[in-house]
Amino acid sequence: MESAEFELKQWLLQLEFLRGDGFWVSEVFLILLIALVLDFIKKRVLKKVHRQLEKTENPWDDAFIESVSKPLSAFIWLWGISIAATVIADANDVSVYDSIVQPVRHVGSIIILTWFVLRMIVRIERNIIKIGRAREDTYDVSTVHAIIKLIKVSVFITGALIMLQELGISVTGVLAFGGIGGMAIGFAAKDLLSNFFGGLMLYLDRPFAVGDWIRSPDRNIEGTVEIIGWRLTMIRTFDKRPLYIPNSTFATISVENPSRMTNRRIKETIGVRYDDSDKLEQIINDVRTMLQNHNDIDTRQTLMVNFDVFALSSLDFFIYTFTKTTNWVKYHKIKQDVLLQILKIIDQHGPEVAFPTSTLHLYP
Repeated sequence: MESAEFELKQWLLQLEFLRGDGFWVSEVFLILLIALVLDFIKKRVLKKVHRQLEKTENPWDDAFIESVSKPLSAFIWLWGISIAATVIADANDVSVYDSIVQPVRHVGSIIILTWFVLRMIVRIERNIIKIGRAREDTYDVSTVHAIIKLIKVSVFITGALIMLQELGISVTGVLAFGGIGGMAIGFAAKDLLSNFFGGLMLYLDRPFAVGDWIRSPDRNIEGTVEIIGWRLTMIRTFDKRPLYIPNSTFATISVENPSRMTNRRIKETIGVRYDDSDKLEQIINDVRTMLQNHNDIDTRQTLMVNFDVFALSSLDFFIYTFTKTTNWVKYHKIKQDVLLQILKIIDQHGPEVAFPTSTLHLYP
């Protein structure tokens, strides 16, 4: 950078109209004009390159061009303004290169580089989610957001430490102070930290994701997950109320995730009258055949239809089977169809469905 600046100065001194006292203003103007022209050329070139790259199926080259455009402009202007400042200082016999210009240039370069990396990370996150949705991958979007957040924080901290080192501040001292301060903050905000690490465990273990229906048998918690934050998880209950739960709570309770069930179960008990006991076996066989031939019943799962108990007013048999769907609305339609077909089978054989009765004996 310094050699390029020296060569630029030598080239400027060769121009007739820049020689002599008082012409440093023209020199500064020319330097800024060169920066303006370079920035203009950069924009035109990147714009044409971007148009060509948009025709390709690779999304990563587009992400790079979009990320580098503004930081590159900032770098050009940082370079131009720093050289102009040096010219102004030299013309007025003020030495500011080592004390001001060089540190500002280095720190500015670090900030610009960090800015570029953060912009690139944002576009990588966007492309990963876009590609995953297009391919219908089953990865968890919440995990992608969490990992990207961690990477952003790491890049930001790294850039800040490098910048402090460039300014002459001992990074070792900062880290040592940060360790002591971290202990103090840890004691003062242990609940906040427990929620933070609870959220981190949710991202790593993934017991549920955004959009899942969850419930807890230990607490009065049931609804659809809408947001998994660093401190709180927001659940929308079935009556549409938002429920905010600290992430540390999930480390101490059991969580059931019905959204990940593979099938829904139909488990019902049906009773017939004692007077129709001779028809019970045929009814059971016909119900079993009906379930085995039903298009919406998953016959690969457990399927049972058996006489179960001599009840007080009925002979009870039960059905135990699973539907292919896990959709709540469709499940109830299938269950309704199964129960109606069972009623038809019972009616075809002549018996009646039992209901609680009592017998009264009258003696003269």
